[in-house]
Amino acid sequence: MIDIYDTEFRKADLNLLVVFAALMRERSVTRAGAALRLSQGATSAALGRLRTLFDDELFTRTRTGVAPTPRAVELARRIEPALGLIHGVVTDRDRFDPATARRTFTLGMSDDLETALMPRLLGATAAFPGVRLAVRQASRNTVAGMLDRGEIDLGLAAAPALGGAHRSRELFVSGYTCLFNPRLLPLPLPLTLDAFLAHPHLLISYDGRRGIVDDVLEARGLERRVIASTTHFAGAALQLPSLPALATLPTHAATVYADLLGLTAAEPPLPMPSYTVSAIWHGSIADDPAHAWLRGLVEQVT
Repeated sequence: MIDIYDTEFRKADLNLLVVFAALMRERSVTRAGAALRLSQGATSAALGRLRTLFDDELFTRTRTGVAPTPRAVELARRIEPALGLIHGVVTDRDRFDPATARRTFTLGMSDDLETALMPRLLGATAAFPGVRLAVRQASRNTVAGMLDRGEIDLGLAAAPALGGAHRSRELFVSGYTCLFNPRLLPLPLPLTLDAFLAHPHLLISYDGRRGIVDDVLEARGLERRVIASTTHFAGAALQLPSLPALATLPTHAATVYADLLGLTAAEPPLPMPSYTVSAIWHGSIADDPAHAWLRGLVEQVT
């Protein structure tokens, strides 16, 4: 049991923690004040008291608002769940109600997953006017660090590199699909390896030099002709309506682009690996009812 008579505890204004949580969520003194119905001056004064209380700058100015310091990120992992528990006790509601809540959830994922999942997520949250979804670009190599720094609430990635403080849940298995414009490349199906190698390709790669297709081909002593590269799957797909070339993308995104852009989706003519996409979050917020709801929502649409 905590010592409620402790001098340091008694002199702390717990309302300041509500301001702290708003600043973490809004990343802006002005927006945090508006959300709490406080003036900008009152919010700034509360931030000054928070800095004194925790002996840290907590938030530094940026071009668009404020950014949390490492100390603020560390505090947020403990303060947010504690405020959730207190809120449940005071209001007699120990659950998250999306119909009445005002909450922004930040998801970290690559653009192929955003293509496949965001339309479903937006459809599932359409009935909840106070729920807002924000997406930040993330990969299997960056998602854990973004969770640790409090930049995202939930990450979605294939085979992420996790630490001991992280939790994860498998969502679905995906693979790879070839896309091309049948009006510019009238290739018969199933797609043959000869046809695959005879026509130019768009490469999707972080380094612009090679991708998983090149690794598979090299193992067979083969090579494809790449005419351009991009770091985003959408960037490659959007070129295909006017370009006689092929692109190999994750299946979950390729099927969406095929429907939207009138492209043909074909199985690659060589064995390609499959992989599992998982949801990843920080263990410190595992018991937060709002976060549990978010995880359930993501599972529901995948």
